[in-house]
Amino acid sequence: MPRLFRKLLTATLITLAASVSAQESIGLSTGQSLYLAIYSHLYHGDVHPKTGKPSETLVSTHVSIRNTDTTTPMKVSGARYYNTEGKLLREFLPRPQSIPPLGTYELYVPRSDSSGGSGANFIIDWSAEKAINPPIVEALHADIREARTLLFVTTARPIQVPKK
Repeated sequence: MPRLFRKLLTATLITLAASVSAQESIGLSTGQSLYLAIYSHLYHGDVHPKTGKPSETLVSTHVSIRNTDTTTPMKVSGARYYNTEGKLLREFLPRPQSIPPLGTYELYVPRSDSSGGSGANFIIDWSAEKAINPPIVEALHADIREARTLLFVTTARPIQVPKK
């Protein structure tokens, strides 16, 4: 019985190791469209009986597009900003931006810009001349005051966007 147990344990460990290895493999890409959730304000607290709405806090948003490839530059060709209703508010890039290996390109939505609402988002398009490590794209949301600090991060995820 101990011998059978060892064989089963060994087979299980090999299967687990292969599974972990497969999950950790890096999927290279020549480009993607990324969806990044953004919040220009957050609802909180109780619903006010007169207005029917909860309190809201405005936040600024610092978007960081990081080229994680160590040898190849990437190009960001679009950073479209949409509001809660899905209406395009503006294109943040006047022209495509090249990001060198391990470089970062940044976008900023000030606290005073509440046009996006609580369901705002960016669609960020990037490409590279050859398959590279996909970028890390995150948004740091902040409201920093003397009495309190509110910080949180959202992370982009790849989506399929129909070709025009």
